Amino acid sequence: MSAIEKERNTEDTLSDVTEPLVRYENITKKFGDTEVLKGVNLDIKPGEKVALIGPSGSGKTTIIRMLMTLEKPTSGLIKMGNGPLWHKKSKDGKLIPADEKHLRKMRSDIGMVFQHFNLFPHMTILRNVTEAPIHVLGLSKEEAHARAVDMLTKVGLGDKLDAYPEQLSGGQKQRVAIARAVVMHPKVMLFDEVTSALDPELVGEVLEVIRDLATETDMAMILVTHEMDFARDIADRVVFLHNGQIEEQGRPEEIFGNPKSERLKAFLSRFLNN
Repeated sequence: MSAIEKERNTEDTLSDVTEPLVRYENITKKFGDTEVLKGVNLDIKPGEKVALIGPSGSGKTTIIRMLMTLEKPTSGLIKMGNGPLWHKKSKDGKLIPADEKHLRKMRSDIGMVFQHFNLFPHMTILRNVTEAPIHVLGLSKEEAHARAVDMLTKVGLGDKLDAYPEQLSGGQKQRVAIARAVVMHPKVMLFDEVTSALDPELVGEVLEVIRDLATETDMAMILVTHEMDFARDIADRVVFLHNGQIEEQGRPEEIFGNPKSERLKAFLSRFLNN
């Protein structure tokens, strides 16, 4: 048995007794008259790497944007740890809509990397990465600097600390965005099609950084991606969405090697040659 198989078997044993880090309970989401999510139930365990795949418009990005509190569910409950995300308990124990203070507190355990970097153009790379640790986590400038330099070095940008975003390639900007999110030490990282805006020759360098994070850290990850080989390689579980619902989910070898639904087979045939 290989080391990877042993590790996965250990994870399977632990997963039987570990409470979910994230739980979506019967989540729906409407934009006007369009229902984007239709009763989604999904658990993410601590440290689990989950890839969300499916055609455009299937609801993948909406799922992670709701966890980042960028989109509010129309109905249903999202839990982060032991507490509700979009709700809080009133004095009489009833769930009521959360206020901004509650959302800000819950967000501190969540990191997200977007398609289009969202770096501050007027700040150096180092300052882009140190701002949140100082102003959100309350770290000293010295602590934030040390944490940022360490992470930027890990993503291969230790020599770009004083550069500005406009001086970097798209792949380098995305690596800065990843470093900026990871220095906050979130419990779960969300990746929204992080290579879709990159030139093809730059995709590999970003995927390699994420692959390293997946193997070297205990953060949970939810990855929305169209990179099927990458999803097969990195994920503990792959979730296929179609028309706002989870159609099929399982380990990568099950999803890619033995898909059950005709929709999943048709979807994968567009990406895979085997």
